[in-house]
Amino acid sequence: MTGFESHGRLRSARLGAADGGSMQARLGFTLALVLLAACGPGEPPAPPPVDVVVAPVEQRDVPVVSEWLGTTEGQVDAEIRAQVTGIILARKYLEGTVVAEGDLLFQIDPRPYRAAYDQARGELARAEASLGKSELDVARYTPLVAEGAVSRQELDNALQARDAGRAAVEASRAAVEAARINLEFTDVRSPISGIAGVANAQVGDLVAPADRDPLTRVSQVDPIRVAFPVSEREYLKFADRFRLAVQEKQFRGDSGGLELVLTDGSVWPHRGRGVPAGLGVDPKTGTILARGEFPNPDQVLRPGLYARVRVVTDEIKGALVVPQRAVAEIQGTYQIAVVGPDDKVSMRVVEMGPRYESGWVVQKGLQPGERVVVEGIQKVRDGVQVAPRTAAAPGGAPAEPSREESGRG
Repeated sequence: MTGFESHGRLRSARLGAADGGSMQARLGFTLALVLLAACGPGEPPAPPPVDVVVAPVEQRDVPVVSEWLGTTEGQVDAEIRAQVTGIILARKYLEGTVVAEGDLLFQIDPRPYRAAYDQARGELARAEASLGKSELDVARYTPLVAEGAVSRQELDNALQARDAGRAAVEASRAAVEAARINLEFTDVRSPISGIAGVANAQVGDLVAPADRDPLTRVSQVDPIRVAFPVSEREYLKFADRFRLAVQEKQFRGDSGGLELVLTDGSVWPHRGRGVPAGLGVDPKTGTILARGEFPNPDQVLRPGLYARVRVVTDEIKGALVVPQRAVAEIQGTYQIAVVGPDDKVSMRVVEMGPRYESGWVVQKGLQPGERVVVEGIQKVRDGVQVAPRTAAAPGGAPAEPSREESGRG
């Protein structure tokens, strides 16, 4: 064996020994990892219960409320128009203020009509004078005819002149009255008490009875009316009830049952009563016009406001009611998270009925006394463990703690 071969064999032996040592090291490291994992904790801890607020399912009588969108209007909306032609000399009212019946609103130049009135009075005086002469002639001729001093023809002429004079006097008096009325029309006065609107004519304008726009409008707003359309189906549903109520003087009584909700969400403090509705159904909309009448003592409500009219039309006995915030709508279905005796959530599909105030009637899917989630419904799912707290009472009482929290206390 040469020296070169001996050197190669020695090197191979050394490399083999090194590889063996490295393998043993790797096996030892793997074994240590296995032992370390075996010495660690077992299963991960369960998540804590989800904090939610619950409320019980209540069973009580619930009134059924019907609601319609309407528009306020004056009980009387009077258009103030010029009844004679002339120039406006003055506007005597403040726009948007309350005016009384008979108050002066506009003054039209009265001079032409005063002259016509004076002329008519002059014509009346002349007609009365002519009539006086005719009556004297008749009185004088009558005895003379019996004596033969005056012919019958002359008496007949005097009688005819007297009758014509009387007719002329009546015509002159009518002309005087017409001139007087026209002169009074130069003072444009309010025919009703109410709120006067914006003036469409100003000082210096020439106005006439044929003008398209009125001078202004005056609305009587105490009480104020609300007109609202009722569908044909609703009308047929409630027609007999309304007819009986009117006959018994309940629907139109002083203590009305109509409620008015304004656009800001506030409820008008005065209840309203029904007034006669429209005569027929509008073929274009399929609705009939109804009206409610509401006290408006401070005249806060003005014509043209949008408002909702509500009235109790029925009552559900023993209805199951939950807070509206407990109901989740998902793809056209309604779901409620119900908390069982073990504080686990069960998601139920329910059938909902009418709403009333902050509650919602459940027609199918719940039982009285069950607890439903009203806060935290977005954090739960079917089978989740929760830590329920009872919802605060309407008066603001704090929520009651869960059984676990009370036990810790």
